[in-house]
Amino acid sequence: MANVHVLDHPLIQHKLAILRNKNTSVKEFRELVGEIAGLMCYEATRNLPTKEVEVQTPIATAKCRMLSGKKLAIVPVLRAGLGMVDNMVALIPSAKIGHIGLYRDPETHKPVEYYCKLPEDIANRMVYVVDPMLATGGSAVAAIGFLKQHGCKNIIMMNIIGCPEGIKAVQEAHPDVEIFLAAVDEKLNENAYIVPGLGDAGDRIFGTK
Repeated sequence: MANVHVLDHPLIQHKLAILRNKNTSVKEFRELVGEIAGLMCYEATRNLPTKEVEVQTPIATAKCRMLSGKKLAIVPVLRAGLGMVDNMVALIPSAKIGHIGLYRDPETHKPVEYYCKLPEDIANRMVYVVDPMLATGGSAVAAIGFLKQHGCKNIIMMNIIGCPEGIKAVQEAHPDVEIFLAAVDEKLNENAYIVPGLGDAGDRIFGTK
């Protein structure tokens, strides 16, 4: 699938297996979501541009490479996306953070916006939209749409688990957006949950169920 990257790194897959387990505690689940996000961030930032710089070591001058000024932003889709932010910021401390609040209407399964707060210079940044699950794709499509309305042109979607329906929805609505996933599951069930998935990521991160 064009623009879709499934990260099969052994550490990611090991942590994902524990994440899926229904008996995993809230504390461990929350920690694993962050750890997986950090590992995925490492891969999703692989193609960031760099520039050569000279650094004075205690011994001599070394030619090194640093990020070439590409400004980054992380935008979690509330609320589950919050679980992915801290470990990404630990790797990219200069990144700014925006928030997009969406909830899924239980009847229509369509996303409803209730909050959107973005950095003023978001249009000039490479934006990583993060949400543990890519299910129907409705929230992802809406969130990316909001960002484009604010002038964003460089957007990457990061999800831990996706399914064909959600991937297709994002690809059709936003073919220019790359998607990074740790796994692509079988399908959606009648309640629009990913099968086999891991249940409701937000409830499991925050212990609300």
